[in-house]
Amino acid sequence: MRAGHQPDPAFVALGGGHGLSATLSSLRLMSDQLTAVVTVADDGGSSGRLRDELGVLPPGDLRMALAALCDDSEWGRLWRDVMQHRFASSGDLDQHAVGNLLIVALWELLGDTVEGLDWVGKLLGARGRVLPMAAVPLAIEADVDDAYGGHRVVRGQSSVAVTTGRITRLRLVPDSPPACPEAVAAIDAADWVVLGPGSWFTSVLPHLLVPGLSDALHRTPARRIVVLNLSAGTGETAGMPVEQHLDVLHRHAPDLRIDAVVADPSAVGDVAELVARADELGARLLLRQVGVSDGSPRHDPLRLAAALRDVVEGTFGDVGTRTSDR
Repeated sequence: MRAGHQPDPAFVALGGGHGLSATLSSLRLMSDQLTAVVTVADDGGSSGRLRDELGVLPPGDLRMALAALCDDSEWGRLWRDVMQHRFASSGDLDQHAVGNLLIVALWELLGDTVEGLDWVGKLLGARGRVLPMAAVPLAIEADVDDAYGGHRVVRGQSSVAVTTGRITRLRLVPDSPPACPEAVAAIDAADWVVLGPGSWFTSVLPHLLVPGLSDALHRTPARRIVVLNLSAGTGETAGMPVEQHLDVLHRHAPDLRIDAVVADPSAVGDVAELVARADELGARLLLRQVGVSDGSPRHDPLRLAAALRDVVEGTFGDVGTRTSDR
């Protein structure tokens, strides 16, 4: 609790990679009650190698979330840099992140995935908790249509992330993986749940395909916020306007109500269309500059925190009013 204020709201942020790190860097300015629920489908780089060799959850996205929550002190910043450090060599350690090795070592010593992550959080003085979205490693599989009428199935997060064509459907393998119980409990107890930004098909949507997590997201009394990306990006969402990101979300979770959508005006092609899409989800739309000043597609922590605070405090007006009250 911050001095002179009501207890901090409890936030749960879902995603992975740089998108989730951006959300966590903003939310930590608003609350100490933070939980990151992180995708565990990575099959490339250091994470993929450790996953294949040791049969563990891929640790990379979990490591990045922990680094984003590290204590803002000399101790925390140093350990953050240690966690993020990658070896460069001509041998087997090349491009392995120190944090990935540390996390996996704790998993082997303790025999408990969540306990191992909690211990890394203690080392970093993390302002919050980091949890995997599922208890087992996952694979992502996508149905993709190309520009010539062809259809193919692409498997693996690293392959789906760079695929060309239009992704029409996403699946997880195994198709009904067990959710992390602590992640389900955090969603049930949350005041606010934040989805996005991030790689839409490989970091954000997979959470909706884990039955236990999906059930929790539908029943939680928490309010739900979607933060849209700053650009269409490349690979999996190349050429897809941010307005269509909401269509994809609705297609994979048609009964999920959203309370607010946050978007940067520079990323929106058709404001009226985005208003309509948000309205279909039951959401209010907040258009606000949340990107960094240099124009690159990166969220500014202070700007995003200000936008999210306006959503939480209910101090922003509708860009387009909803057709019905809740």
